[in-house]
Amino acid sequence: MAVPLRSAVVLVGAAVLGALASESKSEAAQAPSGPVLYDVVLSHGRVMDPESGLDAIRNVGIEKGRIAAISEKTLAGRETLDVSGLVIAPGFIDLHAHGQDQRSATLQAHDGVTTALDMEAGVFPVTEWYKSREGKAPINFGASAGHIAARIKLKQGIDVGHRPTDHAHPELVTQLKGWEYEKATPDEIDRLVQLLDNALDQGALGLGVQPAYTPGAGRDEIFRVFQLAARRGATVFVHVRYGGDVEPASGIAAMQEVLADAAASGSSLHIVHVTSSGLRQTPIILEMIDGARKNGLDVTTEAYPYTAGSTRLASALFDEGWQQRVGVSYGDLQWSATGERLTKETFEKYRKQTGWVIIHMIPESVANLAIENPLVMIASDGIPFDTGGEHPRGAGTFSRVLGHYVRERGQLTLMNALRKMTLMPAQRLERFVPQMQNKGRLREGADADITVFDPASVADRATYEKPMQPSAGIVHVMVGGTLVVKDGKSLEGVLPGQPIRRPTKRAAG
Repeated sequence: MAVPLRSAVVLVGAAVLGALASESKSEAAQAPSGPVLYDVVLSHGRVMDPESGLDAIRNVGIEKGRIAAISEKTLAGRETLDVSGLVIAPGFIDLHAHGQDQRSATLQAHDGVTTALDMEAGVFPVTEWYKSREGKAPINFGASAGHIAARIKLKQGIDVGHRPTDHAHPELVTQLKGWEYEKATPDEIDRLVQLLDNALDQGALGLGVQPAYTPGAGRDEIFRVFQLAARRGATVFVHVRYGGDVEPASGIAAMQEVLADAAASGSSLHIVHVTSSGLRQTPIILEMIDGARKNGLDVTTEAYPYTAGSTRLASALFDEGWQQRVGVSYGDLQWSATGERLTKETFEKYRKQTGWVIIHMIPESVANLAIENPLVMIASDGIPFDTGGEHPRGAGTFSRVLGHYVRERGQLTLMNALRKMTLMPAQRLERFVPQMQNKGRLREGADADITVFDPASVADRATYEKPMQPSAGIVHVMVGGTLVVKDGKSLEGVLPGQPIRRPTKRAAG
C-alpha cells in the first residue's frame, strides 16, 4: 500500500533526526567533560630550550612532576603563574657543588639551580650518604664515588662520607696524613679499586679524582681508576695534579697525564674548573681539550665566572713552593672566616686549622676566555657555607653568567649560556645515569625542573665580603613540579629534592 507523501516526509525526517541525535550522543560520550586542568601553568613566558632551539612565547602545563604541555593555546591550571616578560628555562644543573647541605642548596636554588651534584670530591660510602640526604634537600642532589674518601677508608679506616661537609673528623686535616701523602702498595691499589667498584654498584654517578690533594697517589694508582671507569662506562671527574706554569709540574703536564690516561684506558674524562688549574696556561689547555675531542677522546670541561679559587688552607696545594707554582703570595689569600688578607704569620697560624681560604689568582682575561669557549660548561665549585665568609660562587655563579657575561658584556647569547648550564651537563652524565635524560630540557615528558628569571635584571649579589647574598632576578624555581622559590622568595619547609643516582646493581656491602 502506498504511503502518503506527507507521511513519507515525516518518517524520513524522524529517521534523520534520530540518526543525528544518536551521533550527537556518541560524540558527547567521547568528548572530554572540560579543559585539561594542570597542577601548575606557567603562562605567557618566553620558553627557551637549548635541545630543540625553541625560543618563543608559550604556556607550560605541569602535571605530576612532569612537563605535560608546551602550547601556544591558553592552558588551565589549579595554580597559574603569569610569567609574561620572563624566561622559562630548564633548571640549571651544577656538576661541581661541594655545598651538599640545606643552607648551601637553598642559596643555589635562588641562583636557579635545581640539581646540584658533587662530581669532583664525591662520597664514600655511597649508600649511607644518600640516606643521610633524603628528605632534607630543596633541590636534587647526588655525587660520584670519591677517590679521596675511599683512600681515607683504605689508609685511615674512617668512613668520611662527603669530605667537604665532614665536620666529624678534623684529625684528617690536622693529624692523620696517610691518606694524603702515603703511596699505596699494589695490594692496596687493588683494594682501593674494589672499593670504588662497589661504590659504583651502590649508585655513584661516576668517579671523582683529585690527585692535586693526594701527592701519595702515584700515576699508576690514578691510571687504575681510569681503567675502572672504562670497564664500567663511567666518567672520571678530575682535579688535575698540578696548576700553574712552572715545569715540570705545570698545568700542561697535569693535563697530559689525564689525557694519556683517558686515551690508554678508553675512559671518558671531565676536567673540573679548567681556569683555576690552568691559570695562565688555560688557552693552550683548552686547545689540548679541543684537539683531544677532534681525535676521538670523550673529554669535557667546566669553569666558574670568577677570578679567585678556594680550598682548605691545610691542603697539599699549599705545601712548600706554592707561591712559585701558582704565582701568588700571602696577600693574595683571603681567610674565609674573617675576610682578612694573609701575611706570612697568619698563613702559618691558620694553616694548622681546618678552614677555607679564597685565592685571588685567575687573570680576568682567562676567566672571560673560558666562559665564552663553546666547550666549557658552567659549574660553581661552590664550597659549603660554614662561616658565612666563603667564596661567593656557591651563591652567584649562574646569575653572574646571565647578568655579567650575557647582558652586560655580550660575550654569550642567552641560549648559549643556558646550554652551558642545562643541556651540556645533562648530556655529560646521561649515558651512565638514565635520570639525566629528562633533565636540562623543556619538552613534554621531561622532569619539571624549571627556572623562571628576568633577563633584564638577573644578577649575582654575592661578593667576597658578603658571599651569602641570594641572586636577583630569579623569580620562580620548580623542582619536580614543586615550587621552591616563588616570587623571588624561598618557600620554607619545602624539600622536594630527589636523589640523582644510578640504578644499583646489587645490595650495598
